[in-house]
Amino acid sequence: MSDVAKAAITNIFVLMLENHSFDNMLGRSKIDGLRVAPEGASNSYNGQNYQVKSPAPWCMTTDPGHEYLDALQQLCGADALATFLKKCRKEARTFIECAGCTYPPTDLSGFASSYATSVSEDTGTPDAPHIGDIMACFDTKEQLPVIYTLAQQYAVCDAWHSSLPGPTWPNRFFVHGASSSGMNISPGFGDEAEWEVWRGLGFEYEKGSIYDALTAKGLGFKLYQDKDNDFSDRPSSKEQGGWISQVAAIRNIGLERIENLRKFKDDISAQDAGGNPAYRQYPYTFIEPNFGASFFSPQPDGGGKGPRYTGGSSQHPEDNCYGGEGLIKFVYETIRNSPVWETSMLIIVYDEHGGFYDSAFPPPAVPPGDHVHSERKLNEYCFDFSMLGVRVPAVIVSPWVAKGHVDHTLFDHSSVLATLERKHGIGPLTKRDAAANDLWAMLGDTIRADCPTTLPNPMLPPRGPNYETIVPDDRHNDALPRSGNAVGFLHVLLKTEIELAQKCGGRPPEEIIADFGKIATHADASAYVAKIGAMLDEL
Repeated sequence: MSDVAKAAITNIFVLMLENHSFDNMLGRSKIDGLRVAPEGASNSYNGQNYQVKSPAPWCMTTDPGHEYLDALQQLCGADALATFLKKCRKEARTFIECAGCTYPPTDLSGFASSYATSVSEDTGTPDAPHIGDIMACFDTKEQLPVIYTLAQQYAVCDAWHSSLPGPTWPNRFFVHGASSSGMNISPGFGDEAEWEVWRGLGFEYEKGSIYDALTAKGLGFKLYQDKDNDFSDRPSSKEQGGWISQVAAIRNIGLERIENLRKFKDDISAQDAGGNPAYRQYPYTFIEPNFGASFFSPQPDGGGKGPRYTGGSSQHPEDNCYGGEGLIKFVYETIRNSPVWETSMLIIVYDEHGGFYDSAFPPPAVPPGDHVHSERKLNEYCFDFSMLGVRVPAVIVSPWVAKGHVDHTLFDHSSVLATLERKHGIGPLTKRDAAANDLWAMLGDTIRADCPTTLPNPMLPPRGPNYETIVPDDRHNDALPRSGNAVGFLHVLLKTEIELAQKCGGRPPEEIIADFGKIATHADASAYVAKIGAMLDEL
């Protein structure tokens, strides 16, 4: 560990993108020293063998499943999933006692079969020629020049795993509190009473989030999001909800606290009265992308009713990576050319694997030890959090990091918290971050003078049938899915409406929740997005 660098670093930044595995993004980058999928690695489905290949398609034709059972099939195989379900299937929201749902042994054999058959995202299943896309790896240098350049110039972690084998929301909760409070599924309608009334205003951790811990220590933090969708090549509209921040689901974090990323450059360049970088009063910054067309963006005819999430900067699988590459470039160049560059660390990481193949076996993990799953009714099949999820891309940027460093240390999203906590003398929030490896060991004792001030421009994918601008159409009266990211974003808006009502003496929570329960279609959801957006604009 470099005590010099640890003492020098004043600002830690995290940019968390979406839904790609390590092999999918970096497995064919040809960067020396990376542990990647071997030639010939494959999955089989319906008598067809699908090998790892490159280049990857610019975007997927359907959204790969990545719910808990999808990940179980991907990691353990279709036969193991079938056996597991015979023993353990239950009603997801009413299950009380464990039926012996031990996680099966992993063999990484079910990614192709899962992609071919999963309907959890309600986006249809892929045509036969596209099943093998789930095994594909980007030609990183050619297709993803921004992340490729950063990986060459700084450090790549090839053993950073998502915090559990499952979807976006619980994995993102881990980066904020080293736990998902027992949750291993996506939010669903019907959970709002537990979130907003019985558990307090928002998603709650037993010991609070990292933001509560920083506040208690007298330390500041900043939260930003690409609210204006400045980087996509065909940005979705505001009514489609991509500006709704996931971190605002957490108790004590209001949606009005999430700043527009357009302010970031001015904020980070400001000076205090003594001429010093004013931004040093914010030792932690978390940045979210725009999540694209969450509502009012149904699939093409016959492809299901789930949203497409296109037109954002999160790099969701049905979207291209152009917007996310632009976001990464902007964040890096803003920090690199700011007064805090020489005392900064930027962590670029992905929340979960999005259903894509990866060749690394998920290792054991220390369970957080906070909530018992039966307390929250948000845990399916008694998952005990004793293993990590699929490996995801992670690049660490700092002038204190050696150029081209490849780090094989085991990390998960709790490592972000461990890094902060051990810098600032904050106690761990759970047993997971207490045991997690931090990032300090990869920093050296000397600062570099050869760090690039700019990055290449993102590669604009060729236009094709999947790249049209997604706009509202005559299917906006289709029913919303009953669970998933879109439902989670609606919960954030519900939380926001309750918070605003409490601040100004408005309607009681029970009445607001009752009206929320009437939301049934994409049109209803978009109207609610517009309503809460207007309320926030008036603040």
